[in-house]
Amino acid sequence: MALQLAGHVDLPPHVKTGGFDHAAVHRGTGRVYVAHTANDAIDIIDDSTHRYVGSVRELPAVAGALVSDERDLLFTSNRGENTVGMFSPTVDGDVAKVPVGLGPNGLAYDPVRHRLLAANVGHPTIPDSFTLSIVDIESKGRIADIVVAGRTRWTVFDPWAEVFHVNIADPPQIVVVDAENPVAARRIVTIPSAGPHGLDIDVATRQLFCACDGKQLIEVHADSGEITRQVEIGGVPDVIFFNVTLKRLYIAIGDPGVIDVVDTTTLRCSETVPTERGAHTLAFDATSNAVYAFLPGTHRAAVYIDRD
Repeated sequence: MALQLAGHVDLPPHVKTGGFDHAAVHRGTGRVYVAHTANDAIDIIDDSTHRYVGSVRELPAVAGALVSDERDLLFTSNRGENTVGMFSPTVDGDVAKVPVGLGPNGLAYDPVRHRLLAANVGHPTIPDSFTLSIVDIESKGRIADIVVAGRTRWTVFDPWAEVFHVNIADPPQIVVVDAENPVAARRIVTIPSAGPHGLDIDVATRQLFCACDGKQLIEVHADSGEITRQVEIGGVPDVIFFNVTLKRLYIAIGDPGVIDVVDTTTLRCSETVPTERGAHTLAFDATSNAVYAFLPGTHRAAVYIDRD
């Protein structure tokens, strides 16, 4: 097996119902930041020691965590108060917050224009509440809102094409938004499987990887929108991460609680690693090839090293 268990990290017990959500790694400090939604906090793990070192609190129903190594910033999506937060992982200071749309979730960042996209899950009974908010980080102001056709899921920034790609659950599609002029969708790609969820990109080969609730991994050409390949996966996915060095995709599947490891050269599942039921979210450290699976039942992180 490529993914080998290196140990576990104990995290704070859940204060409320719920568990963990999106996570990200700050390469400068070697720290992992995970949204502990049940605690309204971001928990912090030191990657070198695999130990919990603290939390950033007062982030209501925090769902997302995203790092910009270029700008030395960490962003959060705070669904409980409809804001995004931002702070430096290396400089002490308060979390600055900016109001966005209803239920911010997925985040993507353009480091050149210094703009953040917040994908808002909205509410089916509130008209035009499925939106994408664009935030200018320099001015800390929201500069655009784009209405989309359904509930948003994950989103990624494509630095080569200078666009944001955003998964929409229903109707199943990927919305492409121009980073320079984010006033409307540049292109909409229809996805041939129910519930596009996890999303990542191989910038060099121009391939998007879209993991769907229909238990399919769909490969999409990032520029043309052509569906190039697809393969069945072992359950309903959530978070995915692409390892550009090893050409592997890690897919978190909460039921039954596994990580599917997909070889992106062949687009075939090379192994399935058991985690814990409900473990639907991951972090990936490209420097150490470490994969963190967050275990809500035991409020821990399982640490795996991909040893090729």
